[in-house]
Amino acid sequence: MIIYNVTSNIDASIHDKWIVWIKEHIPHVLATGHFTEAKLTKVLVEEQEGATTYSVQYRAKSREALDNYYKNDADRLRQESLKMFGDKVLAFRTELELVDEYTVKVN
Repeated sequence: MIIYNVTSNIDASIHDKWIVWIKEHIPHVLATGHFTEAKLTKVLVEEQEGATTYSVQYRAKSREALDNYYKNDADRLRQESLKMFGDKVLAFRTELELVDEYTVKVN
């Protein structure tokens, strides 16, 4: 399984607006049909000047699905953020391959 991770550093001046936007944006990414789920997480680090960092992890259906996302949808969806927030959001993307999962069984 491939995880497409988008880590974004959010300037304090647009934080509240960005949170509302990302919660609306994630369903649009999922609606492309290339992913099975997404998780929005806050990165627990102390940032300078009040910025906050978040990570969105999208589980791709397959390597092919992620490649199709890049080919057909990624640019259009990235442009939404650039148009709304410009350089107030600094994002980088990584691909992760799930090697194994472990869970604790609760009685």
